[in-house]
Amino acid sequence: MKKILLFILIVLSLNACADGKVRQYKLQVVKDYLHDTQSYTQGIFFDGGHFYESTGQYGESTFRIVDLATGKALRKLDFGRKYFVEGSVILDGQLFILTWTNKVAFVYDAGTLEYKQAFSYPREGWGLTTDGKQLIASDGTARLYFMDKQFGVQRTVTVKLNGRPVNMLNELEYIDGKVWANVYTSDMILIIDPKSGNVEATVDCTGLLPRQLRDNRTDVLNGIAYDPATKKTYLTGKYWPRLYEVKLVEK
Repeated sequence: MKKILLFILIVLSLNACADGKVRQYKLQVVKDYLHDTQSYTQGIFFDGGHFYESTGQYGESTFRIVDLATGKALRKLDFGRKYFVEGSVILDGQLFILTWTNKVAFVYDAGTLEYKQAFSYPREGWGLTTDGKQLIASDGTARLYFMDKQFGVQRTVTVKLNGRPVNMLNELEYIDGKVWANVYTSDMILIIDPKSGNVEATVDCTGLLPRQLRDNRTDVLNGIAYDPATKKTYLTGKYWPRLYEVKLVEK
């Protein structure tokens, strides 16, 4: 029922975009790469030319340095059965990792992956990114949280599409001054003004992973990474066999 209501909300919101205030994009696939089908992808990002991925599920949660060409983990942190890992990001030489409902967030040295400390985290951890100055997180609602490096909330915004809050914000990525966000269980990505929370554009990712590459375990779209060195954008999903370099094409 929740998925049906979410789909109806998305359709209504997209129809309301006809006045041109919110741009609508579809995807052009530039290149595809292998992706580990054992990765329940929670977050992907680039930093210093390296490609990183955090994966979830109890007993499967990891943080990985990934070889882009092969999809294989070059180095990996395992979190065992106790923690369900969510979004991750590097800021000022520190690696920040959220957990889903464990009420804890971790900090590691980004260069060595050496554990530094843990913080109490008062809400569900979902997506995590950075604008280079602060951390930006989602919690499955319509809110984005802007936090310092001790996870202290400095401000929040409510993400709205044509005046309507959009819930289920998940994986995040900061690209050219905007926050990109997956809407969980859908094939839509929002491009958000981080100051106002207003959605400036929507990206329709329908059909990105072809039907013939799906199996019974294939899950939803979830994974946005932007490499500032190459200005390339990549998308994937949970247990997907492919990672895609994509470009936006305006509808």
